[in-house]
Amino acid sequence: MTIEPEITPALIEAHGLSADEYDRIIRRLNRAPTYTELGIFSAMWNEHCSYKSSKKWLRTLPTTGPQVICGPGENAGVVDIGDGQALVFKMESHNHPSYIEPHQGAATGIGGILRDVFTMGARPIATMNALSFGEVSHPKTRSLVNGVVEGIGAYGNCFGVPNIGGELRFHKSYNGNCLVNAFAAGLADADKIFYSAASGVGMPVVYLGAKTGRDGVGGATMASAEFDDSIEDKRPTVQVGDPFTEKRLMEACQELMRTGAVISIQDMGAAGLTCSAVEMGDKGGLGVRLDLEKVPCRETGMTAYEMMLSESQERMLMVLRPEKEAVAKAVFDKWDLDFAIVGETIAEDRFLVCMNGEVKADLPLKALSGDAPEYDRPWLPTAAAADMAELPQIDAAAALLSLISSPNYASRAWVWEQYDHTVMADTLVRPGSDAGIVRVHGTNKAIAFTSDVTPRYCRANPVEGGKQAVAEAFRNLCASGARPLATTDNLNFGNPQKPEIMGQFVGCIEGIGAACLVLDMPIVSGNVSLYNETDGRGILPTPTIGAVGLLDSVEDIIRAVPDSADILVLVGETQGHLGQSALLAELFGREDGDAPHVDLGAERRNGEFVRAARGLITAAHDLADGGLALAAAEMAIAGKCGVSIAQTGTGYLFGEDQGRYLLALPADNLPELAALAAETGVPLAEIGAFGGENITLGTATLPLNIVTAAHRGALPQAFG
Repeated sequence: MTIEPEITPALIEAHGLSADEYDRIIRRLNRAPTYTELGIFSAMWNEHCSYKSSKKWLRTLPTTGPQVICGPGENAGVVDIGDGQALVFKMESHNHPSYIEPHQGAATGIGGILRDVFTMGARPIATMNALSFGEVSHPKTRSLVNGVVEGIGAYGNCFGVPNIGGELRFHKSYNGNCLVNAFAAGLADADKIFYSAASGVGMPVVYLGAKTGRDGVGGATMASAEFDDSIEDKRPTVQVGDPFTEKRLMEACQELMRTGAVISIQDMGAAGLTCSAVEMGDKGGLGVRLDLEKVPCRETGMTAYEMMLSESQERMLMVLRPEKEAVAKAVFDKWDLDFAIVGETIAEDRFLVCMNGEVKADLPLKALSGDAPEYDRPWLPTAAAADMAELPQIDAAAALLSLISSPNYASRAWVWEQYDHTVMADTLVRPGSDAGIVRVHGTNKAIAFTSDVTPRYCRANPVEGGKQAVAEAFRNLCASGARPLATTDNLNFGNPQKPEIMGQFVGCIEGIGAACLVLDMPIVSGNVSLYNETDGRGILPTPTIGAVGLLDSVEDIIRAVPDSADILVLVGETQGHLGQSALLAELFGREDGDAPHVDLGAERRNGEFVRAARGLITAAHDLADGGLALAAAEMAIAGKCGVSIAQTGTGYLFGEDQGRYLLALPADNLPELAALAAETGVPLAEIGAFGGENITLGTATLPLNIVTAAHRGALPQAFG
């Protein structure tokens, strides 16, 4: 018999449970928990698994619509893309593991999000990553960037799925806590989606995939805690991934699903065997019994506690139709993966964990999931931002060159060239554009993907920042010719027990919800990552929005590549808003003023106009950070032709007013475009032309080759 540690206040705290929560456990059980039971409660009641600080506010988000097949609550969200097909997608964080062990932390983030997708019966077709790191000059940033990028590439490239977009930013608030948000999407038949709710009493519970080890024990609890100077002690809680095993696991699961053997299936992610078994039972209104001696292990002498909390990768849990056991086992034998019946579903509300005949945990299952704590944390609204201080006179050419060569706005090619973005041969628009685009294999349809948020805006004005994250995702899809369908979110914040941080969360949720409603982009899946702090210093609020859009035909794609004879047209109203702008941050080290306000009605109107104009225009690009000047320069670089803009003024060139696009088109098409704009009430102005070998802003001129070299060279110089 294993001797278990004495449960002390220090041990309770180490498991991320408060004294009140531990008292609640005792009252619920009418006794003290065993050590294994304490670990199970710790896993299921932490923020990462229970959403105890965020559930109240997540319920306010719009999650339904005619396009939605499955909203939040499953492994991933599902939307209808017509012709009997569905798109399955989700975004999830792997922040804490990636800071502790960058390569494996990022790699297993990719592995986990891919399992979320193929668990539901979908074959992955695309991934993205939204990455936030500290200052380039910080001593850890170089190793973190290189490790994370290598880990993403190593796992995704070996698995064989294209990485077609994402984000990369640098800011001092991430010095002690980088963010690694992973997105994956897959295709499935709309009538062949697999869910995680168990059904039927006495059904076999089957363990599938790789063997269980001690890697990742306590990972979910670690992901719900702040960092301090004991960070290195947490390294053993980071999982280790094997993309080749994951590839075999996907193929085995897809083959198994075709046999009709699967009643329900759940990947083992955070909290491993504990979370997967509890969630399957809870969703199906059933209990679960596990016999741990039947669990395939790769290490000897593992305890019940370790087995229940291990986060070893490439594992699944399934409820099986008993008459199909031999068929199912044959599939997994073929793929050289473990297949073991480790328990059964039971009628009682009970989570019974046994090992060699000894009861290690006997808990009411509902208490672990459906009845987990839910908090209405005190929160303070973010104070209105003070007016922006006066801005000194700038040289427009020098300002543009500084912006476009800064790590935040330079070309990301150094990153995405380390990823395979063409595997599967369906990538139509590669990373570096407003949205990555992948053909729906065997059809003429395509799906566009983007990821967006501006954390400076979210700190200055959480409501407008939340709106803007969704609105920019909407613009990126529209600028690519896609009809926006739906979104997934990855809500990264600091400590929710600080009222000002909780206020940021509440404000961003309000803004996100309002934008999703008006722009008809419901949230169908997502993840909340809290306690992103080190030594009490939190990150900028970073509610990343991943969005998908549908193109009925690949001929509808709009690229950001102008022709050298095109004119340049601006869509939307320009007031010259410079508060919280890229210009302020990069040139002056300032983050003052209010965030730009978002007119959601104008966003929808202008985006629909751009899509309607696709037959008249050569190229489109949305305006965001850096305003008109940066967007025009990016188009010039993409088209390998100069651009000239006659009007001057810092606010005009670098302001970040929302709802705007740049369009390139032949001059002969302008009258028809103007008529369409007038008919729909869209502000439209001809502002310049492409051609030549320079970028000209009023009287300021820069050679295009100098700008291009600066744009492409910044990241390799910093990290290569």
